[in-house]
Amino acid sequence: CLKAAKEHDIPEDLNKLLEDKVLETVSDLYYVKMSAVEMTCLNGADEEGIVSKSVSSHSDLIPGVYEGGLKIWECTFDLMDYLSEAEIQVAGKTILDLGCGAGLLGIAALRGKAEKVHFQDYNSTVIDKITLPNAVANCMSECHGDDRKTSKPPSKRPKAAECLPDALTKCRFFSGEWSAVTQLLLSSSKPFSKYDLILTSETIYNPDYYSALHDTLSQLLDTNGRVYLASKVHYFGVGGGIYLFEKFVEERNVFRSSVVKTIDKGLQRCILEMAFKGS
Repeated sequence: CLKAAKEHDIPEDLNKLLEDKVLETVSDLYYVKMSAVEMTCLNGADEEGIVSKSVSSHSDLIPGVYEGGLKIWECTFDLMDYLSEAEIQVAGKTILDLGCGAGLLGIAALRGKAEKVHFQDYNSTVIDKITLPNAVANCMSECHGDDRKTSKPPSKRPKAAECLPDALTKCRFFSGEWSAVTQLLLSSSKPFSKYDLILTSETIYNPDYYSALHDTLSQLLDTNGRVYLASKVHYFGVGGGIYLFEKFVEERNVFRSSVVKTIDKGLQRCILEMAFKGS
């Protein structure tokens, strides 16, 4: 049973969204402490029940039920590093953080003055309890001019918001299966322009999803846009990986793709760049 698509509104009371959240920092970005979120979810704040299902099955992935968004996977940091090293321009661009989880890629793009940033995750619990609070925490701190260069840890409660920070007005948040979210965007009465950049990390672990992912990229990417995809070379036990996905892309003959960076620490990982053929 695939998840229907849903757009999540930014709550009016931003402070309530961050109430009782414990904030940590990574790569100069705020994020809510996952273990604390999991505890509140186990106490009944998780309508989908994905935390209890994940705990009882001892698994970070339950296909069609929970797709790993409660954890920050290492390839996210690989892609953040690459975008910075390669000086990929995000300023003024429309960007989709696909399979966003904590939303760090999209939040980093906001920091880089992106024009619009949309976030998508399979699970609504992930968007409500993690992505939205993370975006709000970072936008509020920008609004108040926090200096992350200090060695002081972030306070448990960010400063109160007097107004909706400008950066948040650039954001939209979606949950649901990729093809359903694509249909929601393309058929919406809200104005929608295709994305200049689609950023996605650790989304090709399951070959069963390649067709839906490929269709989503081809329908939502602007003619001259780019996809940056971070992945392990091989996902043991699930069967997916970078070479299998590249072969799939090649057979579809819609995109050209190339590995633009390989990371050899631990399990080998890659950054793949994709663009439409002829663009």
